[in-house]
Amino acid sequence: MAKPKKKAELGTFSVPLEVGNLAGGSFVQIDALVDTGATYTVLGGDLLERLAVEPVDRHSFQLADERVVDYDVGKVRLRLEGSELTVLVVFAPAGTSALLGATALEVSGLGVDPINKRLMPVPALLKRVV
Repeated sequence: MAKPKKKAELGTFSVPLEVGNLAGGSFVQIDALVDTGATYTVLGGDLLERLAVEPVDRHSFQLADERVVDYDVGKVRLRLEGSELTVLVVFAPAGTSALLGATALEVSGLGVDPINKRLMPVPALLKRVV
């Protein structure tokens, strides 16, 4: 009988992506954990500063341990699965693991296949609510 996976291993995976500033200069390739529980994409502030990404606002965020913290947010260009898109990004403390959040997935038209640990195209919706 196969050994059951630990809870943290179920459905978790990382994807390669490239991050750049809005001016379209150089991009940096990183691996980001796909996290549908995170609203926005999260990157270390040190990486964002190296890319000359400027904060545009400050938001409050509830963490997994229920604490509420305030972080700067800005906008970056992401290259993901053949698409290039602009997304809001959180300036996390240096050394924080990169997270690819739900809004970036929605903007890119991608969904999560947790069984096969991959991203997959999903159709966007244009339905009228009656």
